[in-house]
Formats: sequence, structure tokens, C-alpha cells
Amino acid sequence: MFDPKAAGYRDPLLISATDGVGTKLKVAIAAQKHNSVGIDLVAMCVNDLVVQGAEPLFFLDYFATGKLEVEAAREIVAGIAAGCQDAGCALIGGETAEMPGLYQAGDYDLAGFAVGAVERDRLVTGERVATGDLVLGLASSGPHANGFSLIRKLVEALGLDYQAPAPFAPEASLAEALLTPTRIYVKSCLAALAEPVTDGGEAKALAHITGGGFPENLPRVLPQGLGVALDAAAWPLPPLFAWLAKEGGIPAAEMLRTFNCGIGMIAVVAPEDGERLTQVLEDHGETVYRIGEIVSLEGSRPVVAIANLEAAWGV
Repeated sequence: MFDPKAAGYRDPLLISATDGVGTKLKVAIAAQKHNSVGIDLVAMCVNDLVVQGAEPLFFLDYFATGKLEVEAAREIVAGIAAGCQDAGCALIGGETAEMPGLYQAGDYDLAGFAVGAVERDRLVTGERVATGDLVLGLASSGPHANGFSLIRKLVEALGLDYQAPAPFAPEASLAEALLTPTRIYVKSCLAALAEPVTDGGEAKALAHITGGGFPENLPRVLPQGLGVALDAAAWPLPPLFAWLAKEGGIPAAEMLRTFNCGIGMIAVVAPEDGERLTQVLEDHGETVYRIGEIVSLEGSRPVVAIANLEAAWGV
């Protein structure tokens, strides 16, 4: 049970999200490195809550495998607990299922479910977004939990060993580099949405850049008649993504639709609030780039336009 009133809410709306880690789990299984995928599981859920202004309250996990391997399960659940701690939510239950007829030896799957709350008058819908607003990009920690079917296919085609140094980050093994956990943006974004303590406004909208990338996630926060103009030269393309694009021959449009390309969360802010809210986000540990602005469109369908792709990324 969870009592929103005891958590200090007056008139809360409950918001829920469910997600998984996808085929990133295949990398963890191949490398026998299970201590970070639980963080991914939590992050993929709670990052979807905070874009609506919700504070994550509690989390449930589902862990399914053919035969329970206690040490691997211990690492996985420890990661889930660490993710919940980072997000400020309670891990209040879950399910562990053994299904030898469904999973091969060593295989497992994860699913997560999170519930958050937001005061009714603080719900973030994006309806206040206007022409001229700034688009701030919060740096990602890697591909997070998206695009791993494509990543694994490339690793296999190149004959790479997960235990060998990563070709784009030789100070780490390929497995360590690929399994860097998804960044949890909850505390920084809630701070940017909080009631301003000085003159100025809070962030108008947030977009979690996950499956579908920029083209599919940014339009969700745009009112009719508005689009986004981004500049690829405004943020660095991390080495992992540059390597993927080059070695995989992946076109820019596919990169932008499959991966976050270095930006895991978007905040839309009024121009006069840009500097102040950038500082708020940076004070909470984020690396922030001013990557574009909101523009007017003649049509009704939101468009995400990205300039300087070839010049900045070479793709």
C-alpha cells in the first residue's frame, strides 16, 4: 500500500509507466555482468513519469528466468534498488518467476512498473510551449536501453569480443562501455519544474529521448502548429554513436530515430528562463546544451528539423 496523502500531496493525480530493458539484457548475459541492468529498468520507467511532472512514488519489478541463478539475481535486484534510491521512490514489491520451458539456461527478462504523483495544478502537458522557447538537451550516459538489437548485430558482424577493449573507449571493455546504465533524470527535472524561488518560470515541457529518438518523442510535447529546429553542432556526438554510424553505415535519419545520440532528456524553457534553469539542472549534476528552439509551422503536424548533421557528425 502507498498513501499519497502521507507523502504530502493535497490533490494528486497518479501517473503510471511500465517498460523493460530490451535486448541490452543479451549483452549483460553474454558478458555475465548483471549489476547495472536493474538501474536501466528503473530509469526507463521513472524518466517517463517525470516528463509529466510526476514524482516517482513506488516501483514493482518482474524477473523471469528459466532457473534462478542466485548470484545473478542478487546483482540484478541490487541494481533495481540502487535505481529506486536514485529516483527517490520505494521498491515495494515484485515477482520472480522460473519458467524452464520458456527461457534457455542463463536467459532472463525484466519488466518494471512505476507509479508517480503530481498535484493536479502542476501537471506538465506542454500546452504552454510557444514559438521562440529554448530547447535544452541533457546529456545521456550512452545508448541507455534502446537500439541494442542493432548494436549487437554490429558487434557480431565485426567479430568483437565483449571482454576486449571497446574500440571507441579503449579504457573500458566493450561490455562495460555498452552496459553503462541509463541516466536517471528525476531529481534534476523535478527541480526544474519546482515552484520558482525567484522571479521567472519553471520548465514548460520535458521529453524523454528513448525509443523513436528525436523525431517521435519531441512532437509529443508540442502544441499544434509548432515544430522544433535543432542544431547538431550545438552538442558533441559521443564516440560510441560516431562509431556506430561509421562502422554500421547507419544513415543520420536512422541514428536519430534509433538512438538518443547523446541527449537523453529535453527541457523546453522560455528564453528569459534559459540561463537560470540551465544552472538549476547543472547544480543537480546534468550536462546541459542549448540545442535549438521552438518554431512556428504552417502545417498542423509537428516537425523536428536538425541542421548541420553532416558538418557536425560527418553522417
